[in-house]
Amino acid sequence: MAIPPIDRVQDDAALPAEVDVAVIGGGIAGVAAAYFLAKAGRRVAILEKGAIAAEQSSRNWGWCRVQNRDEREIPLVQRSVEIWANLAAETGADYGFRRTGLVYVTRSQADMAKWESWVSMARQYQAHSRMLTAAEARAATPGNDGAWIGGVASPRDGMANPFKAVPALAEAARRLGATIHQRCAVRGLDITAGRVSGVVTERGTIRAASVLLAGGAWSSMFLRRHGVDLPQTSVRSTVFLTEPAPSVTEGGINTPDITIGRRANGGYIVAANNRGRIEVTPNGIRHARKFWPTLISRWNSVSFGAGRSFFRGPDAWAGNWSFDRPTMFEREDMRVLDPAPSPGVEGPGLAQLAKSWPALAGTKAAATWGGWIDSTPDAVPVIAPIDALPGLFLSTGYSGHGFGIGPGAGRLAADLILGTPPIVDPTPFKLDRLIDGSPIREPGMI
Repeated sequence: MAIPPIDRVQDDAALPAEVDVAVIGGGIAGVAAAYFLAKAGRRVAILEKGAIAAEQSSRNWGWCRVQNRDEREIPLVQRSVEIWANLAAETGADYGFRRTGLVYVTRSQADMAKWESWVSMARQYQAHSRMLTAAEARAATPGNDGAWIGGVASPRDGMANPFKAVPALAEAARRLGATIHQRCAVRGLDITAGRVSGVVTERGTIRAASVLLAGGAWSSMFLRRHGVDLPQTSVRSTVFLTEPAPSVTEGGINTPDITIGRRANGGYIVAANNRGRIEVTPNGIRHARKFWPTLISRWNSVSFGAGRSFFRGPDAWAGNWSFDRPTMFEREDMRVLDPAPSPGVEGPGLAQLAKSWPALAGTKAAATWGGWIDSTPDAVPVIAPIDALPGLFLSTGYSGHGFGIGPGAGRLAADLILGTPPIVDPTPFKLDRLIDGSPIREPGMI
């Protein structure tokens, strides 16, 4: 199976003629914003070219963590984890959120030094992570004889279920009055007198005073059609889900050899032998200089190659397309980005799983899939109004850690659209930092 087994979401058949806010994109960023906007009494339409949560919002590890985040993200992800913890009671839905704790262990003194520095920095935010001794690291990874010299743990972090969470939140938004329109691609913005006045979809135009673009990997291409430059490119990743297996942890464990996260059904999300793959694309070439410092710092965690993404997909070249004809967003092979999983992940991953935890020997994969991670040069998202197009707001570039921060990011985007006091200081998430010519700050811990 290539596509994660996500819960399906009911469609609203009738396209509204007018809403207060049109949300482009049915992933965690767009759906969470729609939920908070609807909760504030706004008329909202969620417009998704494929299916709710069918791209990266269901293809991730499901971790909801403060630990080892970039400092700029810490206040927002702290609020996000609080939201995760309260959503089930607030909406009556199951998001699979559990405060299971997350553990990182290592054999490297360099890792220990970085983690110690992060824990020291994070104390000013009252973060809850703590360093582990060698004995504590071994106790936190029972059944694994990894010769750990130490680690870091965050007992109040946890995980939610990517197959259920965003669909459940979309249904919660609908109960508050939002409408959901899947297989309804937005071809472009309707602009009147230099201001956004709505969206042009494949089914017709919707008037809207505000538009939120939460298009994930597609955001840069969409903005380019309207003359806005967004330095963003995609990284391909592969993970797999196992069948139910014996318990070696109820939470998440990151080791130098393998990363696992326990699912409520007894299976594990596994990432092993898994270097992110960067494919040469026109959009990647355009922004290569901005990404170069980050690439150098993470050279050993990525691989490079070429593929059909040069000609198709969100990082391919797309010109000044017409809104009157079908666009690339409506191609059947682009409705849902479903890159083939890397062949060198599942087999070696299962072998490493058995080597790391002999109790898991013989465990089989239940599903394996690839995903496209929307990434910015500093690995921090953009959540901001677009000054060049009044009425347009952006929420994108989550760089592989957007699921956990998603509810907080949705609340921040909603606050900016509503003009209410923001949940956190939005300054670190402005687009200007990536395009004003100033040095781009290297990513913090992620």
